[in-house]
Amino acid sequence: MGELTDKAKGITNEIVGKAKQHSSDPAKRAEGKLQERKGEAQNLVGKIKGALGDKI
Repeated sequence: MGELTDKAKGITNEIVGKAKQHSSDPAKRAEGKLQERKGEAQNLVGKIKGALGDKI
């Protein structure tokens, strides 16, 4: 995956994760936190790929 793809997926996961955290279901809130963290990691990977020129 390229830089923009990773960043886009990361942002999407962050947004969906934040939305799930507003649920009244504790399991859904926990799932939302994990999804938000996954999105943050994907976004970071995209930034690293951008800095290295997609050579990783």
